[in-house]
Amino acid sequence: MINHENATDGYLIGLWTNGLLPRSERLEAVRELSRRGFQIADDGEVTPPASRKDDPVNHPSHYTGHPSGVECIQITEHMNFCRGNAMKYIWRAGEKGDELEDLKKARWYLDREIARLSAT
Repeated sequence: MINHENATDGYLIGLWTNGLLPRSERLEAVRELSRRGFQIADDGEVTPPASRKDDPVNHPSHYTGHPSGVECIQITEHMNFCRGNAMKYIWRAGEKGDELEDLKKARWYLDREIARLSAT
C-alpha cells in the first residue's frame, strides 16, 4: 500500500488517472488530492487549488504544467545528475525562457554523460 500523504501531487494524479490500478488505490489517491484542495471533475479531470497554481519555490509552473500531471522531479530524481538535468531542460524547454537555450543546455548534459560512459 502506498503512503499517499507523502506522495507528490503529480504522483497522486497519475494514480487517479491510471485505470489499471485497483479501485481502492485510485480512491485513496483521489481522497488525498481532495484533502489537498484539488478539484476532481465528473469526467475525472483534476484541477489544482488556486494557491498551488503559481508556487515558484515548491511547484514551479515550468515543471508542473505537463498534461500528464507528473512533476518533472518525480522522473529526474531516479536518474543520475547529468541525465536528470538533461531531462529537466527538455521538460521545461520554452516554458521558462529561451527554448533553444534550454535545448542546448540539455545537449550539454547529454554530451557530458556520453563522454563519461565512453571513458569506461
